Amino acid sequence: MRICMVSDFFYPSIGGVEEHVYNLSQMLLALGHKVVVLTHAYGDCSGIRYVTNGLKVYYLPIKVCYNQCILPTAVCNVPMLRAVLLREQVDVVHGHSAFSALAHEALMVGALLGLKTVFTDHSLFGFADLSAALTNKLLEITLSMVNHAICVSHIGKENTVLRACVAKHRVSVIPNAVDTALFTPDPSQRPKNGVINIVVASRLVYRKGIDLLAGVIPRFKNTPNINFIIVGDGPKRDLLEEIREKTNMQDRVEILGAVEHAKVRDVLVRGHIFVNTSLTEAYCMAIVEAASCGLQVVSTSVGGIPEVLPNNLILLAEPDIEAIYGAILVAIDRHRSTCITTGIENSTRRPRRKRKKKGAAGGHANGVAIGAKAVEAGAAGGGDAKKGNTAKVGNGAGAAVRLTGGAGNDAPGGKDSTGAIGGAAASTANQAEPVLCPHRCNELVETLYNWEDVAQRTVKVYDRVLRERAFTLSELIYSVYQCGAWFLAFLVVGHFTLRLMDRWRPRSRIEFAHEARRKP
Repeated sequence: MRICMVSDFFYPSIGGVEEHVYNLSQMLLALGHKVVVLTHAYGDCSGIRYVTNGLKVYYLPIKVCYNQCILPTAVCNVPMLRAVLLREQVDVVHGHSAFSALAHEALMVGALLGLKTVFTDHSLFGFADLSAALTNKLLEITLSMVNHAICVSHIGKENTVLRACVAKHRVSVIPNAVDTALFTPDPSQRPKNGVINIVVASRLVYRKGIDLLAGVIPRFKNTPNINFIIVGDGPKRDLLEEIREKTNMQDRVEILGAVEHAKVRDVLVRGHIFVNTSLTEAYCMAIVEAASCGLQVVSTSVGGIPEVLPNNLILLAEPDIEAIYGAILVAIDRHRSTCITTGIENSTRRPRRKRKKKGAAGGHANGVAIGAKAVEAGAAGGGDAKKGNTAKVGNGAGAAVRLTGGAGNDAPGGKDSTGAIGGAAASTANQAEPVLCPHRCNELVETLYNWEDVAQRTVKVYDRVLRERAFTLSELIYSVYQCGAWFLAFLVVGHFTLRLMDRWRPRSRIEFAHEARRKP
């Protein structure tokens, strides 16, 4: 099978989509399929390049318009896309990311050429603001011409079905994965002097909740032995540097900037706790990589994140400064109660109970949920349930301390609804849910997510669409017309451009790409 991966986001750029495209391509190559990648040029990285295992990458000479994306024209790039797809004798065009204009154009060209098309949506979008409305309309038009769509989480599928008005049976859920052989724990890299490192690895943009992170960091100003290591770059970096200067935490907040993906593991193994403050996520690769390296994960409970990790690997918090701060305090207390200050994880701890099976929606039962305002955990075990501040310790799948939003402020044995965690409550939580051995975390993640499984499930989607007949021009016109008559202009222009190219340079004159011999 010949597959063409298309996205504006690929190496040397760093991010979740880039990693997904690269790892999926590598695994498809290992399964015996031919894979080429189409992206735009990155500086001096232009033309045809070969990366690991002979993966062929076309860095097309197309100018970037905004945020690493090209300007969608539906005309200018059609000749190049046509030449590559025909030259490589592509069977399936696989576009990635709703943000990628190049993916949208390649899928349209592929459909007009009679090729089978697949699209993977990696993000969640709202419906209120202008940017989301334009992106949703563009996605609706593209998916009307695509044979099948893939989402990385069940909540992502629901979001895509709603905003793109696509039938559910045309959308599959295939999660991301992580190379657990690369992201392995190394507790010896952690500090031995009682310091707890909190790691953040993310694009420093608004969508990743960096404003929340900037509100959490100053709360540890007077808390000794708590340091932050921040990996990533973006427009919000200046905000974090400003907060670091104002709080005089230059020696406790380390901002590394952009780091090559191959070196991210070297940073993760230095930490004890990983914090993700995203405001919206369909999956979030970063928390899976952190868990694979043995870090305890604290994350906002948004989008598809509650589906990703079992409850003994993650603490979930509402996207609120108080809630995130409270969850980090719980994580810190758990580490300290399991002798984390010695720098050596206890690997002889009795094995955990088997995690609960995924529910109907495919998510993990998550016993630890951190709320925004009220604390529902106290030492007395009593309280007024009507006020929303009951002192209560859950003992289910995760023996969790639930911190949910409440309206009351008179919880006996607890604390007012400020989001902070009482010492007794945290102590009770630690007794119920100790920190897992880092190597046990790695083994658990390996059983949940691996690229071989993702690739095999993706191949099943390819096989399914290859058995379908190609769309006729009249079917494509009708599908796009349902999205709005004005958008037919893009399809018509693209179609006549291809017809012109067929006369100017017929397919019979296009030389097929050289097939490199693969090592046995």
